[in-house]
Amino acid sequence: MAKKQKEAFFTPIGTDESNNGKIDKAVKLPKPTKKKHKDLGLSDDDVLEMYEQMYLQRRFEERAMQMYQKGKFGGFLHLYIGQEAVSTGTVFALNDDDDIITAYRDHGWGLVRGVSANEGMAELYGKATGCSKGKGGSMHFANVENHFWGGYGIVGGHIPIGGGLAFANKYQENDRVTACFMGDGAVDQGALHETLNMSQLWKLPAIYVVENNGYSMGTAAYRHTVNEIHERSKGYGMKSAVFNGMDVFTVYENMKKIADEVREDSMPWFVEIRTYRYRGHSMSDPQKYRTKEELKEYQKTDPIERMKTYILDEKIAAEKDLDKINDRIEEEVLEAVEFAENSDFPADEALWEDMFADEPHFHDRKEA
Repeated sequence: MAKKQKEAFFTPIGTDESNNGKIDKAVKLPKPTKKKHKDLGLSDDDVLEMYEQMYLQRRFEERAMQMYQKGKFGGFLHLYIGQEAVSTGTVFALNDDDDIITAYRDHGWGLVRGVSANEGMAELYGKATGCSKGKGGSMHFANVENHFWGGYGIVGGHIPIGGGLAFANKYQENDRVTACFMGDGAVDQGALHETLNMSQLWKLPAIYVVENNGYSMGTAAYRHTVNEIHERSKGYGMKSAVFNGMDVFTVYENMKKIADEVREDSMPWFVEIRTYRYRGHSMSDPQKYRTKEELKEYQKTDPIERMKTYILDEKIAAEKDLDKINDRIEEEVLEAVEFAENSDFPADEALWEDMFADEPHFHDRKEA
């Protein structure tokens, strides 16, 4: 009797009931939108820019991976490869002054939100010319001028900060939306639930987004989450959505609708975007928890290849035009490596900088 109750209670996400309960997918991808770019209000130039942004993120990280393997820099390196449609579609959907904050898988977010390849690569190298002055490294890209408030290394630690940004925006009545992104491993952190509760109670203009890439480090989502992730919103009476994150048009369409509604009603949303990462949790991950066959299956939905096929089919550009874009980005990334190599490390005195809002706090540091 106890066994039947257990089976009825826990049905893992990804289970194919017609296949004797065998787990056959890390994450089920909802169907992408059937709308074309003009149906969504996007121009041909917008489509090409989306492709360019995604390709830049991919090549930047592939080159960063190579430099890491060569021992050019250390620490952790969490790659975003496979998830580029989420960052790109979202940034195109939001306003330039809307706030974005995310976790430690943040390179793609930084690049699409205005961090240059030079600044990004230099930050990985720990150089003073990096986007965070070489003090943050891989997990702490930021571009405050463009309202990208950074990546954060503590799982779920940034979620209350996202709520705080939304609170400030509501208080200032500036019509901004805050988008707070996290991995599926963060949904079990207490900070998320405290923030969701307060956000709903205070009617904050925030979108809390889970990038469900199938695995929390090496643990599949269906092994740590009983129900569907987006259903966590029900406990707070919060609106929710789940959609495909491997198609940039789908991300754009849904995030724009949600952002417009949040801006109008000043009520939060909880969103699950299902995607897939092609690399391990970090560079030290041997990836023994998934098969090569599974990886190949998800690579068939690659967001960049999908966009390339769309561009060619719709005759937005010819293959030679895309090759030119690819070559230009390849050169940009190689130049970024050279820039990082030739940049200086922060001066010793920089250790005392950027600790407080006001410089007078440092007047007695020499005496110390």
